Amino acid sequence: MKIAVIVFPGSNCDVDLYEALRTVCDADVEYVSHHDSSLDGFDAVMLPGGFSYGDYLRPGAIARFTNIMPAVVKMANEGKPVFGTCNGFQILTEVGLLPGALKQNNQQRFICKTVPLEVVNNQTMFTSQYQAHERIQLPIAHADGSYFADQKTLDELEAHHQVVFRYAEENPNGSLRNIAGIVNRRGNVLGMMPHPERAVEAILGNTDGLKLFKSLLEHGRITVEG
Repeated sequence: MKIAVIVFPGSNCDVDLYEALRTVCDADVEYVSHHDSSLDGFDAVMLPGGFSYGDYLRPGAIARFTNIMPAVVKMANEGKPVFGTCNGFQILTEVGLLPGALKQNNQQRFICKTVPLEVVNNQTMFTSQYQAHERIQLPIAHADGSYFADQKTLDELEAHHQVVFRYAEENPNGSLRNIAGIVNRRGNVLGMMPHPERAVEAILGNTDGLKLFKSLLEHGRITVEG
């Protein structure tokens, strides 16, 4: 599986994603600039956290119009894995690959800490190595991470098992129904506000994010062998 990590002006977690995949998981991964217009040859794509275009207008609003995004949408429509964390999640909602929106935290301030999560759906290509309802700890670092959608969309997400991660014990940003991460109906596009790439090595104090990347790589292996 060959994985692309997209780099936007203002990305600051692109290296974290790259090293989590290359150094920790020994994956085949490359940086791809937002200037590029093709993802030919890649099997999956990841959109990192950060502050693309300085979060001007609103987070992800400008990044969605970059040269690379039509290729990201094409991969998603082909059923290939697309992952976005933090700002990457915001971009995925802006471009319409995931429903809803990320608005300003209820506290109206930036929050940076490790929070408990529940793995609500472990039947996705991103979460197959987790146990159902497993409790994990992942870092968050955002000012605009409060997930919002209308009642109909929220009910549809629940009905189709699209809520993948939920904040447990506390809701750090006011997300509706404690939603921390969702997939599209097809299950190949995952967006989440917490940062699994920051929790992949014991030296960092936490390896709870590692299973996400291992799940994806195992899915790629099975797909290739199948």
